[in-house]
Amino acid sequence: MSGSTAQAVEELRVQARSCEKLGSPMYAELIRALADDLEGGGPTRDLLGGLAEDDADRPTLFVLRLVGGLHRLVLDGKTPALAASYPSVGGAWDREAAWPHVLEALAVHRDALRAALAQAPQTNEIGRSAALAGGVLRVADRFALPVRLVEIGASAGLNLRFDHFRFGSPSGWWGPADSGVSLPGAWEGLSPPVDAPLEVVERLGYDLAPLDVTRDEDRRLLEAYCWPDQPERLARLRAASAIAREVPARLERRSAGDALDDLTLVDGTATVVWHSVMWPYLDDDEQRRVLERLDALGATAGVDRVLAHVRLEPADAYDGGYPVTLTTWPFGEATVIGTAPAHGLPVTWTA
Repeated sequence: MSGSTAQAVEELRVQARSCEKLGSPMYAELIRALADDLEGGGPTRDLLGGLAEDDADRPTLFVLRLVGGLHRLVLDGKTPALAASYPSVGGAWDREAAWPHVLEALAVHRDALRAALAQAPQTNEIGRSAALAGGVLRVADRFALPVRLVEIGASAGLNLRFDHFRFGSPSGWWGPADSGVSLPGAWEGLSPPVDAPLEVVERLGYDLAPLDVTRDEDRRLLEAYCWPDQPERLARLRAASAIAREVPARLERRSAGDALDDLTLVDGTATVVWHSVMWPYLDDDEQRRVLERLDALGATAGVDRVLAHVRLEPADAYDGGYPVTLTTWPFGEATVIGTAPAHGLPVTWTA
């Protein structure tokens, strides 16, 4: 086994541990089995081919691409025997019962799974909206201005509709009582200012591959990246998709840097640039470009034309979760206001 293949095996095992930590015992077991099969030269290695041998060609998060491709086959009804082990379609996970059908799918549906490896994961995780909500409420409370939402790495832009979701905390609920998206226990610790005068006047989303939830194909792609033994995430996704079909947002196919280069602040509003768990997909030059552009925009800000940056992204210093960071201009103050796990729930507010 080459060094590159050994590294691919280790990537699988790291992801398995992450899935276990994030509450998916099914994916933890499935991915460990794929790691063992790759290490032993089985059908997983045949499917990956040169991707297992070459670090440079192996796509980012290839593990999630692969299991997302398998889930897509199940959702599309193309692997009925495997579906019996997928809770997302009414099955019950059983590693021993499922594994022969996984191996069969790797061989029979090789072309579809190879195509899935070329598709970057599109989770549009609804739980992450809890971090956006808390950050935007703080901006609305501090500046009392109507809000323009701008999301980079927006996927289908579902979280741009966060103010139509309902968030629970120890002190009560915030959001419409009749919302189809209900997030009990979304907030812990210090409560955001739920009485802030929030008015969202514009919703803009940018992504290299934006999805349109009015299209069945795009909705199914999002569903495939939900973990099959976490049905509550799938239910939230479907409910948020229904809200998105009623609440307009403008989505464009653009890189983060290009989108922000054309962004300007508007008098009488607070422009909130938001992103979640997309930063690792940007190379160093693009990250630098985004931050420099935000600083340049911030230099044009004033008390009646505010810029805010809300981010939920990995940081080495936060082993217990990802920091939620809020930066506002004209002051340029960056504050860690909370922490959250990768899927966003719950957010523990600290400021």
